[in-house]
Amino acid sequence: MRHRIAVVGGGPAGLTFARVLHRHGHPVTVLERDPAPDARPQGGTLDLHEGLGQLALDKAGLLAEFRALSRPEGQAMRILDTDGTVLRDWRPGPDDRANPEIDRGQLRDLLLGPLDVRWGQGVAQVVPGTRDGVLVRFADGREETFDLVVGADGAWSRVRPAVSPATPHHTGVTLVETSLDDVDTRHPDLARLVGDGSVAVYGVNRALVAQRNSGGHVKVYAQFRVPPDGHTGPDRDPADVEAVRSDLLALFDGWAAPVLDLLRHGTAFVRRPLHVLPVSHTWAHVPGVTLLGDAAHLMPPLGAGANLAMLEGAELAESVAAGPGDPDEAVRAFEERMWARAGRWARITAAGLERLVSPDPAEALALFDQVRSS
Repeated sequence: MRHRIAVVGGGPAGLTFARVLHRHGHPVTVLERDPAPDARPQGGTLDLHEGLGQLALDKAGLLAEFRALSRPEGQAMRILDTDGTVLRDWRPGPDDRANPEIDRGQLRDLLLGPLDVRWGQGVAQVVPGTRDGVLVRFADGREETFDLVVGADGAWSRVRPAVSPATPHHTGVTLVETSLDDVDTRHPDLARLVGDGSVAVYGVNRALVAQRNSGGHVKVYAQFRVPPDGHTGPDRDPADVEAVRSDLLALFDGWAAPVLDLLRHGTAFVRRPLHVLPVSHTWAHVPGVTLLGDAAHLMPPLGAGANLAMLEGAELAESVAAGPGDPDEAVRAFEERMWARAGRWARITAAGLERLVSPDPAEALALFDQVRSS
């Protein structure tokens, strides 16, 4: 018997789940609200860890293709003081593939492969326990039923309310993202500053991080703490590029000129308040519905989220594919494993964010040294 399975969300978690099921010969419907694969930028680069994201790709039969696309040199990390002094300059060895980088768009294309994705399918609500299965209501008013619906639709998941009342809360840290294009030609000094991987500068309750992507593209993230009053920081209209730039330059006033050039030459700005779910987010099992990735355990973006999401997608797909009957027991067992592992990582990343955007910039340096020595 072939169960009707749908995954909501065409990000790393949902596509890994679908790709592993596809490899095992099980049909799956991918519902993605984006109208097309190239409808919007996919964001910055991801480092995929050997025992997490890379393991997921191995389960999907895609590890060799990933290695051909990834950038091991992107693991390099340089840390500067606010006056521009180099405090750390770590570069990977020639055979170091522990956490190679790959652009999100390249990863999506790799995972899509032969999958049949239903683009432009925004989901409004998921209702479990109906006579015909789990009801999916679409944003355009249509309805469809499935035996299993997997919510991999991110921080503001439309599937999550079917199993949990939890909603994300602000961490107290907001970041503003900007970009530099054709950096090697247009901004060679900044290209050298960023190097092959990332450069980070930590100050009092603020940080500036620049990360190289492929094709001469650099993402820059200005991070800062905001007062614990329910606001998520300055809310200037991002369309007013020069006003946002001026605000950020004032926020980082006194930092070294080459560091501030990362903001001076940014082409556009996007404000991203960092939200998280409760560290130990669980729910009473609901037959026919489960969650993956940010929908299940949204945590600070410190390199764990996408890796966990992909491994969860691969593991859930393998469990469902292995069972000849009702997939519900496989899902229930998967949730228990996911909660335990995700809870550990949520605690680690929450503590990490506290140290990276801290009243004491030495905390960030100490964290870097701790990670490198582990």
